[in-house]
Amino acid sequence: MVIQAVIFDMDGVLIDAKDWHFEALNRALKLFGYEINRFEHLTTFDGLPTRTKLKMLSVVRNLPIELHDFINEMKQAYTLELVHSHCKPRFVHEFALSQLKAKGYKLGVASNSVRNTVDLMMKLACLEQYLDVSMSNEDVARPKPDHDIYTATMTKLGFKPSSCLILEDNENGITAARSAGAHVLVVPDVNFVSLENIETEIKRIEALE
Repeated sequence: MVIQAVIFDMDGVLIDAKDWHFEALNRALKLFGYEINRFEHLTTFDGLPTRTKLKMLSVVRNLPIELHDFINEMKQAYTLELVHSHCKPRFVHEFALSQLKAKGYKLGVASNSVRNTVDLMMKLACLEQYLDVSMSNEDVARPKPDHDIYTATMTKLGFKPSSCLILEDNENGITAARSAGAHVLVVPDVNFVSLENIETEIKRIEALE
C-alpha cells in the first residue's frame, strides 16, 4: 500500500464554513467601519488565518495595527457562535472517515483555523473520533501557504510525504500541501469529499507507482 495516511484541510473540505468566516470577520471589522466583500474573501483571503488577513488589511486599507488583537478576538467569538448554530454531522464524511479508518489508514486534519475552532468543528461534525492527529495554525510557526502544518502533521502520523494524500480546496492550502511533497487531491466543495472519490484517487496514485 503506497498511501498510508489521508490528511484533510477543514474549512471547505470537511466543513462548509467559508461563509461563516466571511460573516464573522466582517461583523468584527464593521465595528470600526471596515469591510471586505465576498469576491475579496474568496480570491484573496480564503484559507488564511485571521491575523494574516488583518495584516493584509493594514497594508491595503490602513487598518490600525492597534485594533488587530480586539478584532481577532471578536472574530473568533463570532465564528464560534456560527459554528454552534450551523455545524452538523454529514453522513458522507462520517462514512468516509470511518471506512478509511477501518481499512487501516491514519487520518489527520490540518487547518489554518485556531485550535478552539478546529476542536469544536470536529466535535460537532462527529469526526474527532476518527482522527489520529489534529493540527491548528497555533501548532506551527508559519501557517499555510507555508508547508509547516502539513510537514508537522505527516511527521506526527509517522509517514513520509510520498505515503500521504492531502485533500485541499483553496490556493493557499494547495500550495502548502504541494510544497510539503505529499500527493494532493483538489476538492471543489465539501460534497466532493466521499469515500468513493478518495479511494479513486488513492487507486490512481498507486497505479502510477
